[in-house]
Amino acid sequence: MNDTYDFLIIGSGAAGLSAALYAGRYNLKTLVMIGPEFGGATMTAGEIWNYPGDLTGDTYTLMQNMRKQAEQNGAVLEEGFVEFLTRDGDLFIAHVAKSKGGAEYKTINAKTVLLATGAERRKLGLPNEKELSGRGIHYCVTCDGPVYNGKEVAIVGGGDASVKGVILMAQYAKKIYLLVRGDKMRAEPSNQERIKALGPKLEILMNTEVKELVGTKKLEKIVLSKEVNGSAELIVDGLFVEIGADPAVKLAKDVGAELDKLGYVAVDPTMHTNVSGFYSAGDTVNIFGPFKQTITSAAMGTVAATSAYDYIQKRTYAVGA
Repeated sequence: MNDTYDFLIIGSGAAGLSAALYAGRYNLKTLVMIGPEFGGATMTAGEIWNYPGDLTGDTYTLMQNMRKQAEQNGAVLEEGFVEFLTRDGDLFIAHVAKSKGGAEYKTINAKTVLLATGAERRKLGLPNEKELSGRGIHYCVTCDGPVYNGKEVAIVGGGDASVKGVILMAQYAKKIYLLVRGDKMRAEPSNQERIKALGPKLEILMNTEVKELVGTKKLEKIVLSKEVNGSAELIVDGLFVEIGADPAVKLAKDVGAELDKLGYVAVDPTMHTNVSGFYSAGDTVNIFGPFKQTITSAAMGTVAATSAYDYIQKRTYAVGA
């Protein structure tokens, strides 16, 4: 017979780990399923300089510290992918695989669930993109930027993610092209000021889109919507796509949780969905609109854990039983 957890947290970003810390302090029997990327979007940011109390700016250290706090307070973290959720009476049943899209190898029972799976990175949607993924096309500067030490790269996007990617990539690449689809950037003014200091290492191309990805075994060049230095073809060693993400809400749909008009999980101020005992927090919800930050995700996680504790207290079963 499977163990039954008080609180199952799906996702290990700021929302999930903050929830795990609070749940542990409430003595809830808590399991965190790490998912595809430990640390979520925060871990891939590379640097964050606006998280209160953290003076290092190092996201790796920040997320590892969150993990230690969660574990020190009794939460268990486990590798694995929840492929789908079902219900059995008052319990949620998580069907778990060892790899994304893999075969189920076990199930997990839980009285309450927090969906904190964040968002899935958007793709360009061009032919050859999938084939060249990891072979010159990437979606995480933090993960793959060091590979391009001394090389020339392009970064697609005009928001904070792309500008932060430029700042990090400047440590490695000798030349960076920032491709912005519109006529203005949306990144925080402070970050836009930081990239000005890069000088000729950075070339910003406004009103520019990638139209074609050329290469067989690896990316060889990209074709742009307009000419640059006399040619629409731009030879780069790597292309990083930083154009935002879509909320990962598939598991919410599994149990009948409602979505809002933008496709995010609909929650009330307590992070509760329309499904009893099911919560969502972080980038899967849109309660703060486009303002999606590590600190807001962490706050939502703590609220969700508190709500789960209150919910269990009011039920007939005991906490930790």
